[in-house]
Amino acid sequence: MAIQIVQNPATCSLAQSPMAFTVIESDNTLIGNVGFQYICNLRYWQGAEGDTGSVDYVLAKYPNESLYGMFDVSRIINSTLTDLAQVNTSNVVFYRCDFYYQYQTGSNYVVGPILTGSVFKALDGYGIFQEPINQAITQKTPFWPLMTDGPATQSAFITNKGLAGVFTAQANSGSLPTRLEYTSDAPQTAYIQLSSSLSSSGQIQGYPIGATESGFPLSGSFTTYTIQAQSGSTDLGSAITFNIVCEQKYPNIRIKWKNRYGQFDWFNFNMVNRQSFSTTRKTYQPQLGQWNASSLQYNNYDSSILNYISDSSQAISVNTDWVDEAYNEIFKQLLVSDEIYWYYDEANDDLRPITIKTDSITFKTGVVDKVIQYAFDFNWGQSYKLII
Repeated sequence: MAIQIVQNPATCSLAQSPMAFTVIESDNTLIGNVGFQYICNLRYWQGAEGDTGSVDYVLAKYPNESLYGMFDVSRIINSTLTDLAQVNTSNVVFYRCDFYYQYQTGSNYVVGPILTGSVFKALDGYGIFQEPINQAITQKTPFWPLMTDGPATQSAFITNKGLAGVFTAQANSGSLPTRLEYTSDAPQTAYIQLSSSLSSSGQIQGYPIGATESGFPLSGSFTTYTIQAQSGSTDLGSAITFNIVCEQKYPNIRIKWKNRYGQFDWFNFNMVNRQSFSTTRKTYQPQLGQWNASSLQYNNYDSSILNYISDSSQAISVNTDWVDEAYNEIFKQLLVSDEIYWYYDEANDDLRPITIKTDSITFKTGVVDKVIQYAFDFNWGQSYKLII
């Protein structure tokens, strides 16, 4: 007579998609008792991995037709990941589920023994079709532990800044990353050492992808550089190569957005861009005349119709240069991202929050379209008038 766990989430999951547990009581005769339920005690916390704390939620499920109890805790866990990625680059929460059963005998409840579950972790991100439920996060991208879907070859300016994220803790069985190897065509090789942590704030480490970002390990003159995650001297996942390109005559619009792993992808929109400003006006009729005098009068500068601006917005339209169709995946993530920034002034680290206005796009392929360009429209996340 014991509950068994037959389905666990991955060691590390993306909290916006299912994180499913399935349990079964080995004694089927117990399941036939009145009011039989599977109970899940859910705990979640941030801080050290061993800090389990107290029970936050008690979830109850009746057996399904196959006599199993299924629990998906993703919506609860995802509701705790409220920090912006810009503020918390290691937005990780630990959680644990303990299971038991209960059923009714007369006016009393019989409670079974508690089965203590393992500790899991969740990130502020989402899975996509056709990824299986509870798939290991290491299998979601060929670049893992680099937290991006690529592409493998990207363009950059030598003046670019920018940080991306690498997962430095245990995600499932496999080697832990210990360093990032940077190589250039100078030729030159340099390393950034990584340190694993049992704290939620240290599971993800930022690493520079822009040549002028603080901590970028390469120096001198180069036209291409590659970033590769390693465990010791063994490569982990695929590398990402950045080709230095010449800046165009148009002012560059460098944008970063939160991807499906809760980290940032970057792109330079270096073709023509346009900024616009719009308002929505309302009119009202003020009271005319002086009503506290001996006679009613009005001034020659009084108006019987006045405007007030109920809303104002600023927008920007950007265009890509010619890009490879490998960018299609991260552009999809741009379209659904809930956190996007315009790097308004790289030299002074000036960020402007923006929201994407484009709601549909026809993705192109090199086979059909030969050359590929895209246009995106954004709204500034701050209106012109500062009103609190």
